[in-house]
Amino acid sequence: MAEENLKLDETTVGSDPLALFASWLDEAFASEPNDANALSLATVDGSGLPDVRMVLLKDFDSRGFAFYTNFESAKGRQILASQKAAMCFHWKSRRRQVRLRGPVVVVADDEADAYYASRPRGSRIGAWASEQSRPLESRAVLEAAVARYTDQFGEGDIPRPTRWSGFRLQPLSIEFWQDGAYRLHDRIAFTRAVLDDVWSIARLYP
Repeated sequence: MAEENLKLDETTVGSDPLALFASWLDEAFASEPNDANALSLATVDGSGLPDVRMVLLKDFDSRGFAFYTNFESAKGRQILASQKAAMCFHWKSRRRQVRLRGPVVVVADDEADAYYASRPRGSRIGAWASEQSRPLESRAVLEAAVARYTDQFGEGDIPRPTRWSGFRLQPLSIEFWQDGAYRLHDRIAFTRAVLDDVWSIARLYP
């Protein structure tokens, strides 16, 4: 592992950060005990106070990095207001980290519908029952809501709630970090000024 981790170098990483991310993610899925696609998502509220929580990456390509949530949740409201966010992947088994920052857009309805339809039935019911981030009187109230929607939809189709969809972060910066001895880590940053395929590459001090 230590020998492999010495190979992060600005002269050999290539010009496409998405290809490097894909390689690192594949390696993380092979070594992480669970949820290699987990990431910390940072947003800010109306006063500028930061907020952070864990979510799961569901897709990424040249358009950006997508995840799904309730738009009426704290993160949903914060992203809709600021249209910006940051992400951090940390793969402890690989001693690696990837950080991303950039604007955020809402995914297309057909993409949200397709992902929602792929979720377990219980998760689709949960999207209707949960008023995410709002005060909850008791667990019993949530369970009653689940039971109510379970009865309402029966064995039929469960449509996607209009308040539930996805966001896509379009990175303007992607930084790759590998652990190094004596905290002399390797940090390679890809940056771009606009949303195109032209990236600048730089090594950063650890």
